[in-house]
Amino acid sequence: MTATELGQALRRWRDRVAPETAGLPTGGHRRAAGLRREELALLAGISVDYVTRLEQGRATNPSGQIVEALGRALRLSGDERAHLFRLAGLVPPGPETVPGYITPSVQRLLDRLVDTPVGVSDAAMTLLLANPMYAALMGDPSGRRGFERNGVWRNFHGAPTRVRHTPEEQRAFEVGMVAELRATAARYPADKELRRLIAELRTTNERFAELWDAGVVGRLESSRKTIEHPHVGTLTLDCDLLRVTGSDLHLLVYTAEPGTEDAERLELLAVLGTQTLVG
Repeated sequence: MTATELGQALRRWRDRVAPETAGLPTGGHRRAAGLRREELALLAGISVDYVTRLEQGRATNPSGQIVEALGRALRLSGDERAHLFRLAGLVPPGPETVPGYITPSVQRLLDRLVDTPVGVSDAAMTLLLANPMYAALMGDPSGRRGFERNGVWRNFHGAPTRVRHTPEEQRAFEVGMVAELRATAARYPADKELRRLIAELRTTNERFAELWDAGVVGRLESSRKTIEHPHVGTLTLDCDLLRVTGSDLHLLVYTAEPGTEDAERLELLAVLGTQTLVG
């Protein structure tokens, strides 16, 4: 396979994705019905220049993380995603690795929940996709790379967060995250990236190492989260963790009880967040 074939495939798939299906504005004159290069770059979290070089055959050997991001942005089917990996000179992830594929049914669900903050993570709690409302509520995650996108890594390394836990809630959250990661490691023992994440956490964080070595078991549960937002104030929301059987994806869905101040602040955030992200 050549870089030229990779570029041709990317252009072909880009041309067939209507911007409105990807949650992008459709105003202005468009030469084609599909995504522009800058729109694909935005959705995949990479630079426009890199997309251009890939399509023109001037960039070779994209990483698996970039290929996965392009596949999600282009809404590829399972077979198309595997083909994209091969065009990039990579082996498609197999059943022994943590799945990172957003299925069409999950994507359709996200398309309908435009007014609800939703984040999609893999079984290792690495954020794969965040809709605009999630980014508005929790902060834009598009600039994060590598382990910075992993929820366990961020929690144990004290990364900035708008979520406010009591000490008791924080301890319970840490136990749940370690237990969840242990269960994932048992399901995917051959996943090298997952093993590297666990090894790094055990080496760099005493609290994680203590919980891991204690053998805590269980899993994360749905909860209520208090979030301090810089523009709309404090919100207390239900955070439901929905598990997608088969694809092993986790959906974090934030909602408020209708008629409450929290619901009003979430509605205000929908306006403010959209203006900020689009503008």
